[in-house]
Amino acid sequence: MAKSLPLQARASRQYQQVTWRDYYEMTKPNVVMLLLLTALVGMCLATPTWVSAEVLICGLLGIGMLSASAAVINHVVDHKIDSVMARTFNRPVAKGKVSINNALWFAGILGVVGFAVLALFVNMITAWLTLASLVGYAFIYTMYLKRATPQNIVIGGLAGAAPPLLGWTAVTGEIHAHALLLVLIIFTWTPPHFWALAIHREKDYAKAKVPMLPVTHGVSFTKTSVLLYTVLLGLVCLLPYLTGMSDLIYLIGASILNIGFLYYALKLKFDADSQTAMKTFRFSIIHLMVLFVVLLLDHYIPLSL
Repeated sequence: MAKSLPLQARASRQYQQVTWRDYYEMTKPNVVMLLLLTALVGMCLATPTWVSAEVLICGLLGIGMLSASAAVINHVVDHKIDSVMARTFNRPVAKGKVSINNALWFAGILGVVGFAVLALFVNMITAWLTLASLVGYAFIYTMYLKRATPQNIVIGGLAGAAPPLLGWTAVTGEIHAHALLLVLIIFTWTPPHFWALAIHREKDYAKAKVPMLPVTHGVSFTKTSVLLYTVLLGLVCLLPYLTGMSDLIYLIGASILNIGFLYYALKLKFDADSQTAMKTFRFSIIHLMVLFVVLLLDHYIPLSL
């Protein structure tokens, strides 16, 4: 019976099955929550006292809404790629549950409201920087870099590394070297984080014709790249302590986390099984999340040698 319906009627019936969960899924809530954690730490580290309630609430709300808007645009732009990959074929736009027009309207509303919240209740520099991050991720990375070069995640990672800077400027209204150091940590963390996933999903990316590093340069080369970037990340993570930005709690916590990441990177390179790449990817998320929590603890409970 369904096959006899006109295409538009079948599409309409399919779109009517959409729920609020589909719209929520398009915002990539787990990713946005991690971004907001790093933004929160940027806020707290920007001041020796407590962050004001207005800046805290409005800053996180605005940054979160613009980040969610970028995620929805990513769902739209990548819906054809998503539809042929095992990890993403069930996404709402790829599956056809949410129409492209509705998704774009949703992204537009999130983006406009998020920008307005930052502009009206925080400051303009944070509003413009957050909008620039949206453009960097949703358009420059997703529409161009992802399809153009195997270094896509390295170059495009800058947009995803911006939240600590956004949190900092929300409190101070200015760009500070310490905020840029937090950006550098996430920027260096992004390649080994994402390439571990790309190794696990190499066949998917090859099928979708996305030039991720394992597809263009091979899995072995990518494993070496993950290891080298992990070593570099360990060095970069020492900079907050070496520059006097943080104290002993951070040094101990960061060292333990970096040793853990290095263990997974070494195992991935020299003794991997079918699950090592995914385990490395999952640990990388824990690494970043706990690292920023440790930064926060160190800020409020300073311990020196």
